[in-house]
Amino acid sequence: MTPSEIDHVKKSFALIEPISEQVGAIFYARLFEMDPSLRSMFGDDLVAQSKKLMQVLATVANGLDRLDGLLPVVKALGERHVAYGVSDAHYETVGKALLWTLGKGLGDAFTADVKAAWRSAYTRLADVMKAAAARAPAH
Repeated sequence: MTPSEIDHVKKSFALIEPISEQVGAIFYARLFEMDPSLRSMFGDDLVAQSKKLMQVLATVANGLDRLDGLLPVVKALGERHVAYGVSDAHYETVGKALLWTLGKGLGDAFTADVKAAWRSAYTRLADVMKAAAARAPAH
């Protein structure tokens, strides 16, 4: 990722962090609207799940300029997702739901450049997770 893309992700995340609880709820509502079959992959406590999502996004936003340190965490996350039944197609759905949610949360601040930066970050990290999942032992 370019320094400009990293800056866009960091600055836009700082804007949604204060409303992270709402952003998480919006994300999961959109995700399950897009693919209701994904609901069964998550427990009943979506508030806790939303907090985990926002913690991951914070880790990503704050770690993009130190990608070498972030990649082992991302790989481990991809490996863990195998046990939940996550497939490569799910990553596409999640990416679309994430971008849609960021657009809702950021409003006018979700410029074309910000969207492109988040898409770049998500694609890069999702590719790492999918590759790690492909190498993980089946459960």
